[in-house]
Formats: sequence, structure tokens, C-alpha cells
Amino acid sequence: MVHLSGISKQYGNRTLYKNGSFQINDGEKIGLVGPNGAGKTTIFKIITGEEGIDSGSISKSEKTRIAYFSQTIEAMSGRSVLEEVKTAVGNIPEIQARLAEMEAQLCEPMDDDAMAKLLEEYGERQAEFERLGGYDLDSRVAEILTGLGIMPEDHHRDTKEFSGGWKMRIALAKILIQNPDVLLMDEPTNHLDLESIIWLESWLVSFKGAILMTSHDREFMNRIVSKIVEVANKTITVYSGNYDFYEREKSVRKEQLIAAAKRQEEMLAKEEEFIARFAARASHAAQVQSRVKKLEKIDRIEIPPEEKDIQFVWPNPQRGGDEVLKIERLGKTWKTQEGKEKLIFKGADALVRRLDRVAVVGVNGAGKSTLLKIVTGQTEPSEGVSTVGANIEVGYFSQNSLDILDPNSTVFDEVHHRIPNSSVGYVKSLLGAFKFSGEDADKKISILSGGEKSRVVLATIMARPVNFLVLDEPTNHLDIASREVLLDAIKKFPGTVMIVSHDRHFLREITTKVFELDKNELLVTEGSWDYYLEKKTKASQ
Repeated sequence: MVHLSGISKQYGNRTLYKNGSFQINDGEKIGLVGPNGAGKTTIFKIITGEEGIDSGSISKSEKTRIAYFSQTIEAMSGRSVLEEVKTAVGNIPEIQARLAEMEAQLCEPMDDDAMAKLLEEYGERQAEFERLGGYDLDSRVAEILTGLGIMPEDHHRDTKEFSGGWKMRIALAKILIQNPDVLLMDEPTNHLDLESIIWLESWLVSFKGAILMTSHDREFMNRIVSKIVEVANKTITVYSGNYDFYEREKSVRKEQLIAAAKRQEEMLAKEEEFIARFAARASHAAQVQSRVKKLEKIDRIEIPPEEKDIQFVWPNPQRGGDEVLKIERLGKTWKTQEGKEKLIFKGADALVRRLDRVAVVGVNGAGKSTLLKIVTGQTEPSEGVSTVGANIEVGYFSQNSLDILDPNSTVFDEVHHRIPNSSVGYVKSLLGAFKFSGEDADKKISILSGGEKSRVVLATIMARPVNFLVLDEPTNHLDIASREVLLDAIKKFPGTVMIVSHDRHFLREITTKVFELDKNELLVTEGSWDYYLEKKTKASQ
């Protein structure tokens, strides 16, 4: 369907890839991976024709319908959500209007030739309308919007009433409704809650077309793709398997490459020794020249630079009491803009014990962030009490935490300012563990991405001797490598954790207890993430 052969792409003196090749076959589901800045988004733009290539070729049939979901959304206003999504599907409204017009004409008397001509056009337009899914378009749009978390009561609201995150969901719905031959998706799970991610995952698994996508959600990638295309170190490499297979296979290939490089190095050393020994002897001139030419033709094996794996050592917090948090008859009601009261949850009872890893889950708007704000004293409950135990020091992360960073400060200065009694070496080690090494530590906060800012805030929280971490969506905007760093740090954390996250792999690795907010109530499950899912599945049967 889409073939990229021997492509090279440069920006100024910077090479993204040289002589890279891969193809997207009919119905294939492919994960596109690689470090930030390696050129993943450029691959999408090359396929759509937004960007050219310096050499090589790209071939695709003119009939191949390609849809591209990016993180850039166009302005939306003046239409309802339903109508906005419908605009993505060809010219259905125009066809619908023309069909109605022709149906009216067919009721009028006309000669046979005119009737035949009109019937022919009517048949063509009707076939096109059917191909575009015009007859069930409204129901399909409604199904996709609801699956992405936009409820039926909101389908007729003007798009201008929605925030950027919700507009991203509308933009995603516009891509899905097109039902293309090839679906290009750049981080489709950003801004989605867990329920919407699971719905999208199911939709993509049953999607008949081909998919090429990036995602920071490891489990999402594992469940959908059966092939990985890696863009890294100026090369494009293909792996036949999901993300877990790619990680294992990449490690094996690297070991083989290191072994091959060692053998080549030993061979080159012998050849160079021969040349050096006999270069001055006329009797060996031909042999020496032959070996010199041989060495000139050899492609030297290059080992990709290894990312330094810096281990983070937690500061030793004081030992808190066994009862870290006690919630009794807790409730919260918000006032709406219209002055009405909106119940978030009520009558919540729960206990968090020392060293618990509590996953807080629930649909969008269920009150997860509200619960964490009450626990950390950011807002008052409407009823009941939330009591933090004796000698408990809380470290709280929320998306608002990013706003307190000084945009004019460097990464190093920002972190050092927050832990002033720490040595320069400790701060550098801490930043290295959160993937800010070398020049990255001197970057201004103002130029950092959302994910980089999150890592700065997380580093400052974890550098303090807290014994109760309360984390609201810490994995948002983090790539898979950064999520693994955070996951490893939390596994080694010598205290208690309460976390909201949509990353199922993350939750599966750490959870010992689940707090689920559902229908204004708090339900507690003692056990792992898998036990919680199993219990939930049985309850729904």
C-alpha cells in the first residue's frame, strides 16, 4: 500500500535518516518508535506529502485513502460536535441535498431521455452516499463520540464550548469516522481517560485498514501492533512483533552487533599490523596495497551510543505511622456556573496503610483529582473528614504543578533552588536519573516540552524526604522511557503511594489496592491491578 524505499532526510546539517526503508501493507498495524527528535512525526508528514525527501522514493496508490491524526488541531466553532465530525466524511451533506432534489424531480413529468439521465445520476449519487456510510452516519458518529467520552447530551453543544483536550477528542473522532485505508496516528491516547483508551483500543483492533501509530502507552501499543518501525541513530529498523518483542529483540541484536564489532576490530588490528610491518618491504608491496584497499572498502560497524542508566537513590524519609490516611464519610459537592450543586461523591470510607500503592480510578469527572486535592489539603470536603497520619510528609504532583516552574530558570537551577541544601553532585545525579544529563540540565524551563517539565517537577518532589507520594497523572506527556524511569523510582520508593494514571502497564506493576470512584461512591478493592480487573469483570457478567 505504502512503500518507503531508501529514503534520506536532512534538516540543515542534521541527518534524520539515511537510506531507510519500510512498508505499510494492507491491514497491518505498526508501531512507530524512537527517541524525541529522531523524526517520527516527519515520517507521517512524508507519507501524507506534507514533507519531501532528499533521496529515495515513496510509492502509494492514488486510490489509497490516508487519514492523519496529529497533535495539532484546527480551529473549531460554529458547529455542534456532531456536525463538526460529519464534515470529515466527504461531501455527504451536498450528496444528501442533491438526492432530495432529484427525488422531487422524479415526481414531475419528463421525457424518457431526461428520465434515464436523471435515474443514472441518482444511482451514482446513491452509490456514493452508501459508500461514504451516509445512511448510518449519525449513529456511527454518535457511537465514536460516546466511546471517546463525549456523552450524547453533549453531541449538540457548540465545539467552541470545549477545552483543548476535549477538542482533541473531537479531532480524533473526525479521523476515525473517515474509515480510511491507512490510519496515521500520532499519540492518539493523549487527553483520553482509561475508559476511552480501552474503547479506542477495541475500535482499532477491529479496524480493517492499516495503522501506523506512535504511543507512550506501552500496553495500548502491545495490544494493537504486530510490527515495530524504529527511527533512531539515523536509521530505520523493522521488528516483527509488538513493543515487548521489540525491546527483547533490540537487546539481542545489540549484543550481536557488539560481538560482530569486536570480531571486526580484531580482524582490522591484524590487517593493520601486517601493513605496518611490511609497508617498507618491496617484496610485500603488492600484498600491502591489496590489504590497504581491502580496509578502505570495509564498512565499519558502529555501535549506537548507549543511554546512561543512572540509578536514583531516594533520600531516607522518617518512618511514618502505620495509618497513612483515613477517610471517613467523605463527600464533595461543587457549585456549577449556574449556581446549582453538583454531587461528586459522598459517604466515602477508606484506609491507606504504610507502603500501600493505591490506584485511584474512575471515568472522567468521577472526582479522582478532587479526592487527591482533599487528601493533600488543596480543597475542603463538603462533608466528612480526611486525616493524614502521624509523621506523614506528603509530596503532591498535579498538572498544575508545572505552572509553578520559573520559565527563566534553567533545569539545574530550578531543581537546586528547591533542594538548596543538596550538593551540586547530588542534583546532577538526580537530573541524570530523570534523563537530564549534560547540556539538557542547562536548558531554560521556557523551552521545555510538557513531558520535560513533568520530569523536572517529579525530580524536585522525589528529592525531598517525603513518605507519602500523591500523584495525579504523573505519566501524562511522558514517553515510554521516561515512564520506565518513574516506574522504577516508585517501585524503590520507601513510602506510600496514591496515584491517578491511565497507564495500565504502570498500574499493573505497582498497585496493591484500588480506590474506584463510581456513581458518586468510593469502592475499595484490596489487591493487585489484575485482581481488581478480574473482580470487576465477574461483577459485570
